[in-house]
Amino acid sequence: MRAGGAADSPAALQLPAPGAAGETTAARRLDMAAEYPPFVLGRPRFEQNKFYGRFRHFLDIIDPRTLFITESRLKEAVQLLEDYKHGTLPPGVSNAELWAAQKIKQAIIHPDTNEKIFMPFRMSGYIPFGTPIVVGLLLPNQTLTSTVFWQWLNQSHNAGVNYANRNASKPSPTSKFILGYTGAVVSAVSIAVGLNSLVQRANKFSPSTRLLIQRFVPFPAVASANICNVVLMRHSELEEGIDVLDSSGQAVGSSRIAAKHALLETALTRVVLPMPILVLPPIIMSGLEKTSLLRTYPRLIIPVHSLVCLAAFGLALPLAISLFPQMSEIETSRLEPEIAMNTTSRTVVYNKGL
Repeated sequence: MRAGGAADSPAALQLPAPGAAGETTAARRLDMAAEYPPFVLGRPRFEQNKFYGRFRHFLDIIDPRTLFITESRLKEAVQLLEDYKHGTLPPGVSNAELWAAQKIKQAIIHPDTNEKIFMPFRMSGYIPFGTPIVVGLLLPNQTLTSTVFWQWLNQSHNAGVNYANRNASKPSPTSKFILGYTGAVVSAVSIAVGLNSLVQRANKFSPSTRLLIQRFVPFPAVASANICNVVLMRHSELEEGIDVLDSSGQAVGSSRIAAKHALLETALTRVVLPMPILVLPPIIMSGLEKTSLLRTYPRLIIPVHSLVCLAAFGLALPLAISLFPQMSEIETSRLEPEIAMNTTSRTVVYNKGL
């Protein structure tokens, strides 16, 4: 996942041509200046050392409107950023247009390969394409076949998103991706099937209680699979370390201690992410299904269930990935001695990954 802006208006995403009809008033220009800070290529639009800034930043990244950007608009955005980079911007281009252009490019183009990311695997497509899978995971009265299918589909989608948004600046063997994917699928399916089997054998529970407990089974299965995926995909970082940067952005060494912190933060994010998605909908639906409306019209259960999952998903994703800054800070004294000798900075930063 890469840096982006924040949730812009549809008009901003459409990149109105400089000098288009309808010049903004002085008051509107002041509002725009407050909303859109001076553009800096490659930098997030919002402050990243505060949770609210990171939250707005990631709301921008997952904005599904970028899925509908046309090829011509994408080329226009890329060209505008190239003009900015080379100092050849047309007169009258605003900060809002530049931030919108960067948002469009970063939502669609991989920064390392410069290739378009397959739509279902873009971060902006994570909620629209992932919500049907969440609904399937939480369907009541799951059979063994349906449990295996939905857990496999969920981990396959997650693996596709992880791979499509990976850091491709350094070559990584395909075997590492396959190992992480296999481990995640096996752990998710095994835990889900095992817990479902235990619940079905618990004769002391009433049928309604058993059904309610079964609805919570996907959470421990998905959470543990997410942790397994992180550890298997990134275990080499614990042996080789990750780059740490000083205040000027220069690499001062490769730290295994920083790698442990990065993996811990990432694993915690992967546990928090499915919590609201897979815990809140069963609680909400168990109450809604008792209402006279859904009892009278049971066909509404699936549409209502889908809306509840969509709302939980849309809230959980930006909240979870906003917990920690993308670039985390650590005191130099806590790292390896050889790194402390290479810099005078009291703290260094590292990219925790996703």
